Amino acid sequence: MSRVNFETLLEAGCHFGHLKRKWNPAMAPYIFKELNGIHIIDLHKTAVMADTAAEALKQIAKSGKKVLFVATKKQAKSVVAEKATSVGMPYVIERWPGGMLTNFPTIRKAVKKMANIDKLMADGTYSNLSKREILQVSRQRAKLEKNLGSIADLNRLPSALFVVDVLKEQIAVKEANRLGIPVFGIVDTNSNPDNVDFVIPANDDASKSIEVILDACCQAIQEGLEERKAEKVDEKPAKEDKKKAAEDVVEEAPAAEPEKKEEEA
Repeated sequence: MSRVNFETLLEAGCHFGHLKRKWNPAMAPYIFKELNGIHIIDLHKTAVMADTAAEALKQIAKSGKKVLFVATKKQAKSVVAEKATSVGMPYVIERWPGGMLTNFPTIRKAVKKMANIDKLMADGTYSNLSKREILQVSRQRAKLEKNLGSIADLNRLPSALFVVDVLKEQIAVKEANRLGIPVFGIVDTNSNPDNVDFVIPANDDASKSIEVILDACCQAIQEGLEERKAEKVDEKPAKEDKKKAAEDVVEEAPAAEPEKKEEEA
């Protein structure tokens, strides 16, 4: 069964591409026709490709790995933050920190710095500072929170990137490509799909269009997380049964007979 249907995509305006003069020729396979100088995206292909991407995301979540959502454009920020948070995935909706993937240890240091500030504020270490110094530290903490707060729990590189508008987020896409991290992307008619592993051709400017596709993908991620949880619950009794069986085998094994001493000649 399809996760997104043609009518839902149509109502959300997922079929509206950009003006013909702004198109990227690499998107030709996903364009249905041109209407009043605007390219119309083939929603039958969108539905199929969204399903394929959602299934792949489900498997990533099921294996316990993280998907990093990236969307710094105004129309996508709140939607991405809400959907990513609902499935416990990290996201970037402010400025993409250059080198976030390719220089990940440095980003982790900045996140740790934020945690250290919290710790020192909590234990009263900063209480002896002047008002001006406390204000400076607070501002630094707020800036770190704004840019990196949503990835505070990302302890290792993500297993996949989900990008809204691959043209705007091309630095993030390039970093992922360089490291071999698969990229999932909502790709509009003005973008290049060649650097995206899982292309979802759709309008990346309308918040409703973005929301419909994210709904389907995050629902799949949630399914993957639930299946992982269920498997863990099933594994626990199985491990206990194996342990008990091993203990029973030890108890039932006949005790070794003591060696008879050789009779003296």
